[in-house]
Parts: sequence; C-alpha cells; structure tokens
Amino acid sequence: MATADQIVNAAVELGEQKSWEAVRLHDVATALGITLDDVRAHFREKEDIVDAWFERADSAMLRVAQAPNFCYLTPRQRLHRLIMAWLGSLYPYRRTTRQMIYGKLEPGHIHIQVPGLMHISRTVQWMREAAGRDATYFRRALEETGLTTIYLTAFIHWMNDNSAGAIRTSRFLDGCLAMAENLDRAIFTARHAGEGEGSEKAPQGT
Repeated sequence: MATADQIVNAAVELGEQKSWEAVRLHDVATALGITLDDVRAHFREKEDIVDAWFERADSAMLRVAQAPNFCYLTPRQRLHRLIMAWLGSLYPYRRTTRQMIYGKLEPGHIHIQVPGLMHISRTVQWMREAAGRDATYFRRALEETGLTTIYLTAFIHWMNDNSAGAIRTSRFLDGCLAMAENLDRAIFTARHAGEGEGSEKAPQGT
C-alpha cells in the first residue's frame, strides 16, 4: 500500500504531465498500482491532496528555522528566509501549484475557499512563531494582517516569476518587508510619542 507522500507525489507528477484539473484519483491509483480504496485511506477527496501539498511547504519553512545561524538573523531576514523557503519547496512544480490555486478561486468553490483561507492563517501563525515574533494585542493584529498581505503578494508574484532561483520574487519580497518594517517603526514611534505627551499633560487636569 502506498504512503500518503507517494500519493501526493504521483498526483503532482500527473498534474505536470497534463493539468491539475484533469487529474483524477483513479489515475493516481493506477499510476501507483493501488486501489481507490487505498487512496481513500489517506485522502477523502482530491482537495485533501492539495492541502497536503501546501502542508509540505509549511514543513519546509519550519525546517529552515532549525538552522544553527537562524537565530542570529534580523527579524526581517528571518521572515524573508521563511517565505522564500516556503515558496522554494513548491518551485519544481510551480505550474501545477498555480493551477491548484486557480482551481480554488473558481466561482462556486466556497467549500474549498474557506478552508483555504484557514490554511493561510495557520501558515502565517507558524511563520510568526518560527520568526520569533512576539507582538501582542493591537500590534500583533496589525503584524498578522501585514504579514498575510506580504506573503500572499509574494506568492502571486512568484507564480509568474521565471527568473533563476526566483530572484525577482526574492527582491520584491525584501522590498515589501523593508516597507512594512519602516511603517511599523513609524506607527509605534508616533504612538509612544502620543502616549508620552498624554502622560505629561495628565497632572495639569488634577
């Protein structure tokens, strides 16, 4: 009986040969010499294979955080490395990955779009954990929103990036992270300055 990883591999390979839309689970079973019931033992439906494919990217991203020198990187460098590792794990099958995403975005696919959004949220949460981000309350919410936007924007950019090693995406991502870092600094410097002014004026009203 094939493992879950073997089933995912076979499905993605078939997607590269024709298209992800054309891949059927009975094709995957035939390619591996197993039955449909063997496939069902691991995956309830084809969309579960898509989820498993992106979970691989999550795992690749978290493995990067285990590198001995990772803790010495700046927060911006950590996030850059994590996102590029996530994308890099999918790179050999970028065409099929792109088709998986487009399939999720088709009208009438609400049943797979909502879980997809939840997966994005989980990926961003693991990304923050791996990067050692520890903001709380308002700053955490703002950071999560900004990081989600950057991650998705970089993903879209990457899907159409034909440069060697996705270097254009890497540069684009670095620019987005730098902009977010500057914006975060400006917002919270101004906020702390406002709080300081308020505390100085408080005694005058007593």
